[in-house]
Amino acid sequence: MKTLAIANQKGGVGKTATAHNLGSILAGEGLRVLLVDTDPQASLTQACGVRDAGDHSLAEVLGGATPGHLPMTEAILDLSGGLSLAPADISLAATELGLNSRLAGREKVLKKALNSVAGAYDLALIDCHPSLGWLAVNVLVAADAVLIPTQAEEVALRGLRSFLDTIDAIREEQNETLEILGILITFYDARLLHHKRAVESMREAGLPVLDVMIGRSVRVGACF
Repeated sequence: MKTLAIANQKGGVGKTATAHNLGSILAGEGLRVLLVDTDPQASLTQACGVRDAGDHSLAEVLGGATPGHLPMTEAILDLSGGLSLAPADISLAATELGLNSRLAGREKVLKKALNSVAGAYDLALIDCHPSLGWLAVNVLVAADAVLIPTQAEEVALRGLRSFLDTIDAIREEQNETLEILGILITFYDARLLHHKRAVESMREAGLPVLDVMIGRSVRVGACF
């Protein structure tokens, strides 16, 4: 099983919509896809039609200050059509705090959980919440590659550089094979000069901006 993180330390850039739509498309192509929601706001979980994960969310799998009590297999929901979901809920916020107090292995908790179900899926897509706490570290340690959605804004450049520095640190200390799939421009409007300038600035700075760009969509905005 390959693992792709959809991550950026900035919120509101389309991470959840990217994970959900990419997962649906790849499942439609015949892949067995596991969506993994690591955001306490549970936006991906809700986008998949799950309103309440109860006591069978990723929080019960990962635990907090102490290991979780629920096997990953018992948290996963079958969404049909080759798509499955490891749901989130607000209790993941306590997981974030609890991991901070673990003495050993706190950065590999998610990786171990995913390894336990690796034979059942071709791809895991992880929707990462917008922070650089222990949940985000767990995602980057578990991932084979990371896709970075961002809006076409000049102010995004500094944040992207900071996030890429974090990826470099993770590579050096904990996951040397982590690759950057690329930076995905979202909410792009080719009619806006400042959008074009922002993309040009990112490319001139040597950032790995993908040629594919996602335009604005009122429908997507209403769903996420």
